[in-house]
Amino acid sequence: METDTGRIRLTDLASCGGCAAKYSAARLEQLLAGFVPVEAENLLVGLAPADDAAVYKLDEERALIFTLDFFPPVVDDPGDYGAIAATNALNDVFAMGGVPLLALSIAAFPEELPIEMLAEIFASADAQVRAAGAVLAGGHTIRDAEPKYGLAVIGTVSPRGIWPKNGARPGDAVFLTKPLGTGLIMTGRKRGEVGTQPLERAIKWMRTLNAAAADVLRPFEPNAVTDVTGFGLFGHAHEVADRSGVRIRLESERFPAIDGALDSARKGVRTSGDPRNRDFAARRVSSEGVSDALVALGYDPQTAGGLLVSLPAEKGPALEAEFMARKLFLRRVGHVEEGTGVVVA
Repeated sequence: METDTGRIRLTDLASCGGCAAKYSAARLEQLLAGFVPVEAENLLVGLAPADDAAVYKLDEERALIFTLDFFPPVVDDPGDYGAIAATNALNDVFAMGGVPLLALSIAAFPEELPIEMLAEIFASADAQVRAAGAVLAGGHTIRDAEPKYGLAVIGTVSPRGIWPKNGARPGDAVFLTKPLGTGLIMTGRKRGEVGTQPLERAIKWMRTLNAAAADVLRPFEPNAVTDVTGFGLFGHAHEVADRSGVRIRLESERFPAIDGALDSARKGVRTSGDPRNRDFAARRVSSEGVSDALVALGYDPQTAGGLLVSLPAEKGPALEAEFMARKLFLRRVGHVEEGTGVVVA
């Protein structure tokens, strides 16, 4: 579909965009249950349990991180789309405690798309990979009616410096390194209910690599880290709680929201990923008494979201001070305790 400027609206070509397009977490659990986890001496992170990326040990000092991520357009501007898709894939490496080394493009585009648009997508992704300290060295492209783009990424990490999902401990404080609400804003914008400013803020956050946050976090040796993406805050918090054998208690009044996201939620805006996230996590998440808008924010699928961090509470003040000194976003949103599940107060 052409705009009045002759530009094709990428989002018109997609049934859903960004991480809202992820396969249902509930169905993914069923699918993976049929796989026998691979046992290999140097496979440090695989499917038992699954994490944000796989990790393979090379020697006592070096391990490789392997990840891939791609999705349909979440925005219409091809440059923003390429940068956001690249950011989302690269952030999985940062979520494991590593740094990106090499990336390959994964691309599926209609042949009717102008070459100039494709060039913008690839160029913006390349710039983002370079900003992450890595190299975009090639890729693979196929024809498809619905555009899709992303990266396969290899990174490096010390075998002693891996950040797992399953290490949260009672007494930890829980932090977020980005505000929430990208799905609500993108969906609201598509329906004509969100203005330009919230859209620009959401795009800025989706284009923000988690590199700087990871650099600050690394010396604090967090117990558990994941990035908040398609399963929403509640879904990813559940993963951390379940795999760590703990309860995570979240404080809804401390949830950070991109300006405009809660207004969209109050108007009844929901993404296509919202019901799938509720199907996955609702039976493990208690949110009695919490407003519908804040619950919607918690289930909202994020694209290129921030890090969800669990680390000893006594390290919290120093971590907050360091993030403030670097002018980086950080918000304490809860704590870890004995028990199971996720409780939203």
